[in-house]
Amino acid sequence: MNKEENIIYKRFIELADICYYRDTPVFSDFLDLNEQTVFLGCLKELPSIRYRLDGGFAMAERKIVCFLPINQNEYSLPVKVIKIEPVNIKFAGECTHRDYLGAIMNLGIERSKTGDLIVDGKTCFCICKTEISDYISENLDMVKHTKVKCSDVSLDDIEGSIRYETVNGTVASVRLDSILSVAFKESREHMKNYILSEKVFVNGKCTIKTDYVPVEGDIISVRGAGKLLFEGTGNETKKGRLYVKIKRYV
Repeated sequence: MNKEENIIYKRFIELADICYYRDTPVFSDFLDLNEQTVFLGCLKELPSIRYRLDGGFAMAERKIVCFLPINQNEYSLPVKVIKIEPVNIKFAGECTHRDYLGAIMNLGIERSKTGDLIVDGKTCFCICKTEISDYISENLDMVKHTKVKCSDVSLDDIEGSIRYETVNGTVASVRLDSILSVAFKESREHMKNYILSEKVFVNGKCTIKTDYVPVEGDIISVRGAGKLLFEGTGNETKKGRLYVKIKRYV
C-alpha cells in the first residue's frame, strides 16, 4: 500500500468510527475502482456497522461508501442527477464523455464529488454529491463549443439512457478469463494479461486471479475496455461447453 492509499485507508476507518460512535449514517465521496479496492481491504478493521457501495444505479463504476449503524438498512444517498443538454439541439456539436467531464472539472470541481457520467446522444446525465449540484447547474453553460443548460432529474430518469449489449457465448469452464474473452471478443490469453496487469475489478475489487469463478450478478470492470454484468450460465452444449449470459455496458 502506497502513501496515498494508506491515507485513504485511514480515512475509511475514521468515517466508520464516526458512524459507530454517533449511531448515524456517514457517507464517503465517490471512489474510483482502486479506492474501492482499498476500502474492501479494510473491512476486518471496521467496527460493528453495516456498509453499502452505491453509485446511484446498478452498473455504476464510481461509488460512495455508505456506512450504516448495525440496526439500519435504509438510507438516502446524498446525490443528485444533473441533466446537461444543448440550449439549441439543432446547432449542437457532438460532445464526448471527456468533453463533459472536462467542462465540469474546469469549474474547479474535485473528481471525488462526481460519480458516473452517462452520455446519451447529445445529452449527459451527471451524478454528483448534493453539496455541489447547485454550483454545477448555475455555472456550467458551455461544453466544448456547445452552449448548454442544466436541470435536476431523478435517478430513475437515467435508467433509459444506460445502454447494454447482450452477449452470448460458450465457455469450457466458468472462469474470469473465459468470461472476458466472450464479452470482449478477444483471446483468453489477451484477457489474462489485463487480469495480471491489475486492470480487472469484480464488484469494485481488483483481482489478479484468472481462474476466479464469476457468480450471477457480478459486475466486472476492465480498465480501458469497459464493464459488464454477468447474468449466469445456461444449458450445456453437446460438446460439454456452457452457455453464458452477459450484459456489456456500452
